[in-house]
Amino acid sequence: MTVKKVLVVDDSATERHILGELLGRQGFQVCFAESGDQGVAHAKADRPDLIIMDVVMPGLNGFQATRAISRDPETQHIPIFLCTTKGQETDKIWGMRQGARDYVVKPIDSAELLRKIAAVSQGGHV
Repeated sequence: MTVKKVLVVDDSATERHILGELLGRQGFQVCFAESGDQGVAHAKADRPDLIIMDVVMPGLNGFQATRAISRDPETQHIPIFLCTTKGQETDKIWGMRQGARDYVVKPIDSAELLRKIAAVSQGGHV
């Protein structure tokens, strides 16, 4: 599966802008959601190839949204990268149990993120 369309779910306009710029420069089509609820809705409506999901958001948080997307037959095939400041090992383990494919800690290392996206595009796990 080649990653072409990426959904960025983050309540921070700054983070959405940073990720949008990074991914846009690499040729990805980027769409955005400002909350977990919007992320779940966009996953169904837009069918992105990859979702980059913040964890700490009002309403449905990233763990809950990841669980909803990864357990829905319509969207369970979409890989999700959790992208958060919550860098403890227990957070990462919990995120992976919710259905995330990978976990990226903010501030984002651009080269690492792009390497992980490339690995998903090539059909591998990160």
